[in-house]
Amino acid sequence: MKFYASGKLPLMPHMYFIYGDGGTGKTSLFKRFPGHKLLFSFDLSTNVISPEDDTDTIMFEQADAPKIQQVVGTLLRRSIDKGIYSAIALDNVTALQNLVLENIDGASKDGRQNYQKLQLWFRELGTMLRQSGVTIYATAHQTDSGPGDLGNAGRFGADMNEKTFNAFTASFDVVGRIYKKDGQRMIDLDPEQGNHAKNRLDDRTLIKADELLASEQPEQSEKEGN
Repeated sequence: MKFYASGKLPLMPHMYFIYGDGGTGKTSLFKRFPGHKLLFSFDLSTNVISPEDDTDTIMFEQADAPKIQQVVGTLLRRSIDKGIYSAIALDNVTALQNLVLENIDGASKDGRQNYQKLQLWFRELGTMLRQSGVTIYATAHQTDSGPGDLGNAGRFGADMNEKTFNAFTASFDVVGRIYKKDGQRMIDLDPEQGNHAKNRLDDRTLIKADELLASEQPEQSEKEGN
């Protein structure tokens, strides 16, 4: 436990969680993060990353699946401790969740207990990322319940167990859905639409995908001015 006097609370790097359909540019969006970066790829969708993107990549293979919790935890801690990355991405947390659940299912036949363990592991993962001192970017696939009577309102969510999603994203600053409309990539950050969304950084509720990091620019300018 740490105590911070009023006005002494340190600023934490921001955390972004973006979900959407395949092909909407979730992985390529990470290229817009500045500095030397690290990408954890759980679905091998790394073709969009090129040498000029200044991004180291860890691609998980089938042999890693039975011990994925230990492997991910160890590699994340080592990567954070190196202190050389300005941002770390977990690309396709949906795939990671399924691997973790498969391991937990194999250890216990109690379904409720399995999901409790799943939620606990992802809560601990989210907490570790929050305390890392590094900007975090995570992606997931989306679920689509169909238009129903409300159009798109309340229709979309991240393709994760609901309680696991809540446990993992509790400390994230931004949660949004990326989609394409009229040739533009957009991100919905409006929780009042009923979809998974939040924005703790500013009052924007709908943005162009390329503007995701806009809220960080004033801070950067201020640092440069100092």
